[in-house]
Amino acid sequence: MVRRSSPDLPDIEGSESFDDLVRKLSIFFVQAIEAPHDWEELRREIYPRTLRSFVRYLVDDVQHEAIVSALLALKWHFDDLEDGDDRGINKTRGLACELVAWRFISHLTYRETIDYLCTDLPAHFGGPILENGDLEAADGPGDEFEHADNEQAPLLESPTRPSHRTNDSFHDELPHHTANTDQADFASTFANLSALEIAAVADAKKFLSQKSIQHIIDGMWKGDIVFWSEISTHSRKQAKVYRKTQSDPYARLRVPLYLKVFEVLFFGVFLALYYIVLVKKQATHITIPEVLLYIWLASFSYNELVEFRDAGLTFYATDFWSLWDLGIISVGIAFFVARAIGLAHHDAYVNDVAFDILSVEALFLVPRICSLLSLHPYFGMLLPVLKAMTVEFIKFLSLVVIMFFGFSTCFSFLARGTYSWGNMNWILIKVFFGSSYLGFISPILGPPIMLVFVALTNILLITSLISLLSNKLDKVMEHARDEYLFVYSVYVLEASTSNRLTYFYPVLNLLPLLFRPFRLVLSTQRLRSTRIVLLKATHWPLVGAILLYERALRLLEDQRKAGASGVSNNLNPPTSLRRPLSRKALSTSRLSLLMEEPRNAHSPAMVPVHDSARSNDAVERLSSAVADLQAQVRTLTDALVKQQK
Repeated sequence: MVRRSSPDLPDIEGSESFDDLVRKLSIFFVQAIEAPHDWEELRREIYPRTLRSFVRYLVDDVQHEAIVSALLALKWHFDDLEDGDDRGINKTRGLACELVAWRFISHLTYRETIDYLCTDLPAHFGGPILENGDLEAADGPGDEFEHADNEQAPLLESPTRPSHRTNDSFHDELPHHTANTDQADFASTFANLSALEIAAVADAKKFLSQKSIQHIIDGMWKGDIVFWSEISTHSRKQAKVYRKTQSDPYARLRVPLYLKVFEVLFFGVFLALYYIVLVKKQATHITIPEVLLYIWLASFSYNELVEFRDAGLTFYATDFWSLWDLGIISVGIAFFVARAIGLAHHDAYVNDVAFDILSVEALFLVPRICSLLSLHPYFGMLLPVLKAMTVEFIKFLSLVVIMFFGFSTCFSFLARGTYSWGNMNWILIKVFFGSSYLGFISPILGPPIMLVFVALTNILLITSLISLLSNKLDKVMEHARDEYLFVYSVYVLEASTSNRLTYFYPVLNLLPLLFRPFRLVLSTQRLRSTRIVLLKATHWPLVGAILLYERALRLLEDQRKAGASGVSNNLNPPTSLRRPLSRKALSTSRLSLLMEEPRNAHSPAMVPVHDSARSNDAVERLSSAVADLQAQVRTLTDALVKQQK
């Protein structure tokens, strides 16, 4: 068998546009991947033989800030092509793009990783060129709701698929698809998106589930990595490591961890008001708790409406709790309408119906307050499983309905004069769930047909349903961790990378509505200044609580470190560690991180493939550990220097 030569490495100069970079990368992956493989086969077989040299080339010789974004955008492109390809090759190429992006990231320092993953692509086509600025400034006078079309959160905005079908790579595209058309397709689709956001849009779950990527996500979750370091009219969005002395305290309101904590507190008060209103049940007049309940419901509804406008329908529906949120809003509106009608007409019956409707709210509100558990790995992995099994169950119900309708028609005609159509269907429903109604429908055909119905429903259908859900459970559990980390990453990214400068917590988010009329007379900068003043005037207790919590954490951490290490505070760090390494020096020093094992007397052909792959993986893990250790040493050095000052 003739061994195919390795594909040619793309010539990436570093000054290419984003679309030219994607085009060059696509040609390489089309040549490198010509057969379907799964993720493990790519890691153990294809990567050491073909992709390792490509990663070496990207690390050592390529200095392009959008290289990771281009790889993940290319994964989206290959997944789009997979819809018309039943061989699975394009899916493999998409996985290869994720693998190369992950391996490339594993050889970067902590600061470089933040730059590559969190820097937005510039918008060259369509819309205002914000250059990581605040979208409120580009909207002109107005608030965040009216101009939500211009303030759509980039992560949850579903990108528009190109209308034309392309071949496997851009190199082989049809002649009438010019370079300008290709550029408009990709540059406009991923404009103002960071690499992490592109990964979420492209469903790059393997990439997002890697430890080096989750390390950055966890930094965003805890607030160690921030995008807004100050809250002012001249603030600009930029990812950086959080420094307490250089950051505005009110910027801590954007930390996803604190957002989730205050969300749980909001739902806790919501639930308490709900129980107070139901227990007291003042049908003749409105009480103060009921008024507060309306305010909480209005605040929650407005917040959900803004998030829906920001996210778009496609990704809003992917949130597991969106159904519960819509249920809370729908039941709340129904209660408010029925309550208003009952009080206006002094109708006791309508008032009773209104409170009956409100009691249904518990089906949505109580599970919603427990959404905090979805961030725990165990419960977080169960949610995708439950969602997938629910989808399969709904599909299976179509077969049950068809079969039930046939038996319902048969028994309804057999029982004419004895049972009505409604009574007959109710009997069949009882039999379906285990009751024993066997006789007196028809003396001749009734018992045998009922036995067939019982056999089909209680034995065949239920057994088939259990087997189907069991197989689905096993299949989803294999990738449950990736699904959980993907959902977790989407939440963290959407909460931390939003292009809004000012974010008001519920119930305080209703206050900016009072300033909506002033948008007709105030300038953009004046309106933004007003919103900032309102934010600081209303949220200072929350910011104070956050700062006290962080101070307590620092004190506990300092005491733990002092007791564990016993290092003197007068210890001077080495001078060589104080000097920050330049980016160019870091790039040239990556060669040592990628050095292969020394050659020995044995021929490479004599080494088994899986042993070589195992050794290469060990080298890669060691290189990643060295890079992380270097970043930790630099962070510790900065902390010691700051403590001395």
